[in-house]
Amino acid sequence: MSEEIKNLEPQNVWEIFSEMTQIPRPSNHEEQIQNWAVNFGKKLGLETIKDEAGNVIIKKPATPGMENRKTVVLQGHLDMVPQKNSNKVHDFQKDPIETFVDGDWVTANGTTLGADNGIGSSAAMAVLASKTLKHGPVEVLLTATEETGMDGANGLKAGLLDAEILINTDSEDEGELYVGCAGGEDANITFNYTGEEVPLGFVALQLSVTGMKGGHSGMDIILGRGNSIKTFFRILNAAEELGVRLASIDGGSLRNAIPREAFGVVVVEEAKVADFIALVDEISDAVKAELSVTEPDMDIAVEQTELPTTLIDATTQKNVTKAVVACPNGVIRMSDSMKGLVETSTNLAILKSDAASKTINGGCLMRSSVDTAKTELASRLKAVFELAGAEVIFSGAYPGWKPNMKSPILKTMQNVYNDKWGKVPKIMGIHAGLECGILAQNYPHWDMISFGPTIRFPHSPDEKVNIETVKKFWEFLVATLEVIPEK
Repeated sequence: MSEEIKNLEPQNVWEIFSEMTQIPRPSNHEEQIQNWAVNFGKKLGLETIKDEAGNVIIKKPATPGMENRKTVVLQGHLDMVPQKNSNKVHDFQKDPIETFVDGDWVTANGTTLGADNGIGSSAAMAVLASKTLKHGPVEVLLTATEETGMDGANGLKAGLLDAEILINTDSEDEGELYVGCAGGEDANITFNYTGEEVPLGFVALQLSVTGMKGGHSGMDIILGRGNSIKTFFRILNAAEELGVRLASIDGGSLRNAIPREAFGVVVVEEAKVADFIALVDEISDAVKAELSVTEPDMDIAVEQTELPTTLIDATTQKNVTKAVVACPNGVIRMSDSMKGLVETSTNLAILKSDAASKTINGGCLMRSSVDTAKTELASRLKAVFELAGAEVIFSGAYPGWKPNMKSPILKTMQNVYNDKWGKVPKIMGIHAGLECGILAQNYPHWDMISFGPTIRFPHSPDEKVNIETVKKFWEFLVATLEVIPEK
């Protein structure tokens, strides 16, 4: 199926992206794609390095007559989010992505597509490969492990790049220029529990919440989608009076994705099974009605399964249930300064029990463009879970990117877009973690901007990229490089 996208326009960009889809590149398993990128640069005879953090840097001299232009860094990341539907057999560390054209979009068969940020990175590499474009000195920076901690950006050392301008290619709405982003921080939650025996006369049931859309916990948090973990424990909380006991929980999979599925094994007294199923049906109908627009395919199911060896002790079960029900989740506050932009949010992304260690481990990713608001949200999360007996450790904090409305590259790109398409692109902030704020720590002199084609539902199996906007994105990039100011 990947073959058909090679014939789309611009062909040079789509051919590179098609090649990327055939190389496994989930976060933390990026050796193959990094080696591919290194070989890409070396085959072109360009200066190419892979630094200690796994970033690939490729430098291309200016085309004749453009030597006096400012050096530009084109920046993207090489890793992708590995998400798939539960009925899809796919190993992200081994299998290629199965892409196909669906009308005006390119998407994937039951998995994430990797257009985030494969399309942007492909465009940067197409600039390197071109023999006809006009541009000043260009440096391409392809960072490592962006999706799970921005490791490459954090590990990039000062002095490796010579540029004065950075163009990030990781935004997801054509016709918009991004000049700021939210910072973020992870809350890592751990409950310890003791195992208890299954009482006599109880039967085991698997409770499954599936079919939710999930998506990017920054970009899509404003859409009001359901959270499978919250829904699972909404049921468990309501079932407390029936004496339902929890044996295991497996909800969500990635820190930066809204959880689409949650599975758990519970045990119920045989005489109360029918009551429990009726309760699940009642709550299922209520949630479906509440989320009828955002989650039309949600499904909550109960089916009998084998009795577990042990249960999570009753006290811990109650504490976890109450904490999840009370946990802040979703949009916390909208921005006062930029209409329609989320200022602060949090996403309860993961909650999993581990029978071997007798722990229940959870994770929330908090985002905010206001550092003090993020700190206050962290204190709320910590209070909720510590009151329930959990340990809460914060990690992976990264800064936001403060807008510079007097940015020269912003003015240049506004003019280019207006000249080509007769309108000025929107100036935007993004409620997601672009790497610009981190990169600015070692390269504070960079004049930075972010743009990209239209991508929908990243971090989910519904991810898709609009074909026509990839063409405009490429034409915009090419035209911008031609008018980069002189040094």
